[in-house]
Amino acid sequence: MAISKQRKEEVQAQYNDWVKRSEAVILVEYSGSKMKALDGIRAKIRESGGEFHIVKNTLARRVLADSGMDFPKDYLVKSTAISFAFKDPAATAKALTEAMKGNEFVKVKGGLMGGKSLSPAQVKSLSEMPPLPVMRATLLGVLQAPASKLVRTIAEPARGLAAVIQARNEAQASA
Repeated sequence: MAISKQRKEEVQAQYNDWVKRSEAVILVEYSGSKMKALDGIRAKIRESGGEFHIVKNTLARRVLADSGMDFPKDYLVKSTAISFAFKDPAATAKALTEAMKGNEFVKVKGGLMGGKSLSPAQVKSLSEMPPLPVMRATLLGVLQAPASKLVRTIAEPARGLAAVIQARNEAQASA
């Protein structure tokens, strides 16, 4: 069904907004899938802080090209839905992968992140990464470890000296 030029401009503006706000974009083919399954995927991705929408290939192609994203042309053929990761690309990819389980009609075509295209295997790897809060905690632990070791190393001679003085005082008090 054809849509009016004004509606196309509105849709294109919405796509532009989503692409600009997204940290990653994951393209999915959904041929033969039922709307109920797509609604389940949409709900899962919203929980992870993203959006999942069925898009018109020609409009999506224009928007991605205008955004300077380089992507294989076969990403925007057949039926296409796009998952927009606004907060955490790993969490959105994980939510998409989990929502797709048991639905053989939905498959990942690829993705775009940081202006570069991602293969379906790279999207799968992204989904296996820990969420952003876990990564931050891990990094903080790695950064704090040397500092705490340094503090212990600097404090150890003073602790040893204090133990010797205390032992000497206890020995004199008992004698």
